[in-house]
Amino acid sequence: MMRSKWGYLWVTGFLFLISFVGHWLFAWFDYAEEARAHHQPVEIAEYLVKTGEATLENWQSEFLQLLWQVAGLMFLFAVGSPASREGDDRKEEKLDWIMRQLDAERAGHRISELEEKYPKQ
Repeated sequence: MMRSKWGYLWVTGFLFLISFVGHWLFAWFDYAEEARAHHQPVEIAEYLVKTGEATLENWQSEFLQLLWQVAGLMFLFAVGSPASREGDDRKEEKLDWIMRQLDAERAGHRISELEEKYPKQ
């Protein structure tokens, strides 16, 4: 049972590792070819700096985009969505009104019981 619980994490980690290794491997081939074309020595330190910089720039742009999508959608969409708290308050008011119309004498008592059992947060 534990395996299936973490399955998505393992697959995502594996795909990340494959893409990360592939990125650095192909960056090495590109760097070495470019250095040879310009008759310059192939230096590990220069390769690490260039590829590290490219990797961090890519991650920065992707994570900022993803962060905005998640946070922006969460804020802008959830505020007006039917699942937001605003919708719940409206529904509660409607139900209270219906209860009062159906049985005005007992509605107040029953509404108080429900509010005590399910307090507003």
